[in-house]
Amino acid sequence: MMWAKNFLVGLCVLLATAPALAQQDPQQVVISTAETVLAEVSARKAELEADSSLIYPLVERTVVPHFDFESMARSAMGRFWRKASPQQQRRLVAEFQELLVRTYATALLGYSGQQIEYPPMHVADGAQSVMVPTKISAEGGPPVPVNYRLKTVDGAWMVYDVVIDGVSLVTNYRSQFAAVVRRDGIDGLIGTLATKNRQTGK
Repeated sequence: MMWAKNFLVGLCVLLATAPALAQQDPQQVVISTAETVLAEVSARKAELEADSSLIYPLVERTVVPHFDFESMARSAMGRFWRKASPQQQRRLVAEFQELLVRTYATALLGYSGQQIEYPPMHVADGAQSVMVPTKISAEGGPPVPVNYRLKTVDGAWMVYDVVIDGVSLVTNYRSQFAAVVRRDGIDGLIGTLATKNRQTGK
């Protein structure tokens, strides 16, 4: 789907949030880090195109510490999360994280200079969660709104959802996961995610 393609591009914005920036205004975190990660990808473009596996260490170094994968997996599972055992929950988080890491790696490899706009926003004093809006240029069409949901976890801003053109990443996965769980159970979903991750191996 087109929204999924734009999701890949949009996620490039937040791939390198540094701990030193955690206390900044969340929009400033987005703006500051966008330039860092996209500059690195652009500078290493020839190297990454020659060996795409090199993108994974970059993604794992920049994404994993700053996305709340457990919160995302829990939300994507919906009511089924409570039915999963602690071991199943750990497996779900691990496989979901791996799936998103691979997705983000694809996004970086496909980046081709799309422009990012940052509409004005206001963050209330003491806010614990915010929506940071951006707009991503789209060839032959109007800019695509890409909104990031962040919350504070131990004093750091963490991404827990991305909304692309009105479609929530977590909600989109929730409908997919629910269909698999109803058909194959929780272990079936874990197996499906593991298989997909192996098929897109490094």
